[in-house]
Amino acid sequence: MTLGRKRLGLVIHSYWQRWHSGLATATIPPFGSELAVLKHVRELGAGSFQITVKGWDLGLAEAMRREAEAAGLKLEASLDLPRDAADAVRFERELALAQHAGMTILRTWIGGRRYEDFTTREGFDSFKTRAQRGLELAEPVVRQRGLRLGVENHKDFHAAELVELLARIGSEGLGTCIDFGNNLALLEDPLEAVEALAPLVVTTHIKDLAVQESAEGFRMAEVPLGEGVLDLPRMLAIIERANPRVEHHLEMITRDPLEVRCRREGYWATFPDKPRSELERTMAFVRAHASSELPAFAGKTPDEVLVVEEENNRRCFAASAKLGFAAAGPR
Repeated sequence: MTLGRKRLGLVIHSYWQRWHSGLATATIPPFGSELAVLKHVRELGAGSFQITVKGWDLGLAEAMRREAEAAGLKLEASLDLPRDAADAVRFERELALAQHAGMTILRTWIGGRRYEDFTTREGFDSFKTRAQRGLELAEPVVRQRGLRLGVENHKDFHAAELVELLARIGSEGLGTCIDFGNNLALLEDPLEAVEALAPLVVTTHIKDLAVQESAEGFRMAEVPLGEGVLDLPRMLAIIERANPRVEHHLEMITRDPLEVRCRREGYWATFPDKPRSELERTMAFVRAHASSELPAFAGKTPDEVLVVEEENNRRCFAASAKLGFAAAGPR
């Protein structure tokens, strides 16, 4: 498969340690600013960069735009949905800054890990109501500015639930930010989740996962592209058919594996109608594709962690040509 002249992009979460966690050492100093991260991403050869705009001012937005244009690199914004009518003012201000930076595509997320954050179906239903209200507040602002907002499948909604939520609002301005692996934590087939979400795709987080069975369920961890269990070529082909203009952003989060405790009864609290056959199918998949070892960072020095993070990102960009992405260079 070919992606034409598209180069692999990157989402800021791929620098989870150095940027989000603020981990830094004398040999690997902090980035210092969003502009410094952008310059580093440019050196990697990325074709697009998705980054949060919270706390920006007009000067930073314009500087980011100039740097991106000089690199032939697209920018996308990541921002939180408005919590209520008062917070919609913040949301619109961030949209304006995103536009000053040349961004027309936005990514948002709604919640965290459903199976950890909620202990009752009623609690999850209240969250779902708040989510719909946030989207309803965001939609007219996004539409009036001629932008598009992709909602990530963030271990909160099944793929069909997210599609239904977006269909209730029914706006061309709202769609999906497809994460290639998140729905495995909800015991959904990742390929089937991509197929369900692709008709609405606005942007993506491309990743690969390694898995391993555990006493309470299974563990999953991001690994460099092509080294995990996800069928990345088929996923990319499905998304490209649905939206050939979409950009794909590497989300290579360097961290300890996530534990999905799907054998605990508490995991099922918000899934009263979920068939247990999905557990059996997922565990069979995990056993068939299990890695003997998953990445682990306990006991590693900050320097060691940061070296691995940088190496992981570079290995992903080196592997991107095998997936059909163009080599680094001007568009």
